[in-house]
Amino acid sequence: MKLDFTRWLPAIAKDRRTALSIAGVAALGGLAFGPAAVAAPVTSGPHEGARAAIDLATGKSRESTTVESGLTMGSRTAAVPADKPSKDDLVPRGVEGAQSRVPLDDAQLANARAIVEEAKRTGVGERGAVIGVATSLQESKLYNLGHLGAYNDHDSQGLFQQRPSSGWGTPEEITDPRYASRAFFDALKNVHGWQDLPLTTAAQTVQVSAFPYAYAQWEEQAADIVQQVW
Repeated sequence: MKLDFTRWLPAIAKDRRTALSIAGVAALGGLAFGPAAVAAPVTSGPHEGARAAIDLATGKSRESTTVESGLTMGSRTAAVPADKPSKDDLVPRGVEGAQSRVPLDDAQLANARAIVEEAKRTGVGERGAVIGVATSLQESKLYNLGHLGAYNDHDSQGLFQQRPSSGWGTPEEITDPRYASRAFFDALKNVHGWQDLPLTTAAQTVQVSAFPYAYAQWEEQAADIVQQVW
């Protein structure tokens, strides 16, 4: 059945605590099970309808091109002040595989800043911030998504697509960017040796996504964003 995805474009929330809702859209990356869960098996990728709706929700189209510049893209050419973390600290192992990038609007940048601030508060530092931003880029494209309706990936919501039914918190809590980020980082700190793991392994151990290798593609943009907003 061909569906009209244009009616699912969300209005960008002015309040970072307000979750976006796209009725009838599946979650993009996978779903975050409980904080102590074990890895899930690899399955097929998100269906075409979900990809189309996410493209529209993030202002991206396969038929159009996007101008990339400055912080909106976490640009590799943007000036970086001397007091910012180095790329060696942000990406100590180098990126793995082909990298993806998306343009960022004000709402996405505000959510990225919230993730970075919680990385500082929880003590996971620059590297943890990169893992958090990359994870949210995969799960929600840095949008604070509410319940997605009939095609919702279980009860996954928020920046990290965390599930209330799996112990991540109430819907109100996990659609608070700061709470969701703190919950993610608290779980990350329970992953033995997470600082030395590949990004996608660290993220997957927390998220238990059906698409465990998808996080790696966002490492470069996540590092650029963290470096610029740190």
